[in-house]
Amino acid sequence: MSIYHMPWRLVQNRTRGNGGRELDKFRNVEPPTDDDAGSEAWIGSVTRIAGATKDNPVGCAEVVLPDGRRMYLFEAIGLAPEEILGQAHMNRHGKNLGVLVKYLDAQFQYVLQVHPTRVFAKELWDSDFGKEESWYVIGVRDDVPEPPYFILGFKEGVTREVFQEAVMRGDSVETLERLCHKIPVTVGDAAFICGGTPHALGRGCFVIEVQEPSDITVVPVPSQTDDETYNQRMFGAFVYDGCLYEEALKRYMIPKKEIRSGVWGVENWIVGPTQTSYFSFSQADVRGHMPVRDTGYPQIAIVLKGTGKFFYEGGNMALRQADEIFLPFNIPAAAIEGNVSVVFCHPEGAK
Repeated sequence: MSIYHMPWRLVQNRTRGNGGRELDKFRNVEPPTDDDAGSEAWIGSVTRIAGATKDNPVGCAEVVLPDGRRMYLFEAIGLAPEEILGQAHMNRHGKNLGVLVKYLDAQFQYVLQVHPTRVFAKELWDSDFGKEESWYVIGVRDDVPEPPYFILGFKEGVTREVFQEAVMRGDSVETLERLCHKIPVTVGDAAFICGGTPHALGRGCFVIEVQEPSDITVVPVPSQTDDETYNQRMFGAFVYDGCLYEEALKRYMIPKKEIRSGVWGVENWIVGPTQTSYFSFSQADVRGHMPVRDTGYPQIAIVLKGTGKFFYEGGNMALRQADEIFLPFNIPAAAIEGNVSVVFCHPEGAK
């Protein structure tokens, strides 16, 4: 069996930001520590962090191939891209995976920010991707001063004029955040954040983030110039469609939706086609032997908990909590067996 038709084990990383204790706990790293090694991990990424260079591709994940070779995932894909990604994927995304998966561990609240829609990103940044994204809470800190939360979306009545004037006055971050909804969350909650939505990950949240593969972020700060492009990026990236709190819950928070079930367990959408066509991800809770869905595209898998095995034609791979796996698009006889929960992340186009 060719290595291009087997699962590949990804190398765990930590990237930017301060924190990381809950990420260490999840990965069974002792002692779990909040430090400057990074509160984020970019999983199966071929996307560079903003400012990274060709010679220093920060954000890009490494992989250990079944034959023992270790290299960047984008290098491994370059060995046989059509065989690894499939022709349908290549026609749509080329060698880009079309999706970016991360862990975010918020020791402190993230700054209020926004990401552009795909159309706006093309117009203002000449990027083929905007940054629709989603959060799935897989852990919370028990030593934070208030219950973990998401800040999501403008409140009713917040117009561009209201928001822009507040930013240009130099209003405090707390004042700007009060223009948005604050939604308490717990483990298992999920949110979809469309382009243009103001948001901030609240202190104490440990989440899987699945998003478009870009790193374009706008943070509202007063402009020091009259540069029209700067101001348009700053305030034009937001979508001013505020709503009441009850509507915000319906708009942003996502209930799980069953895809399939059987004697082996159940698989649910976390984010599916109801929310976006740009990416999707599901969670399979396996209590037996589950055939892996053939989406026609590559996938990124994360083991949330439990132990098991990933079977494929001619072999198997042991699974345990926090394993990160890249799945080429065509793995014959792919199945998971055990008592294990696995998240599968898919690019745009996956069936």
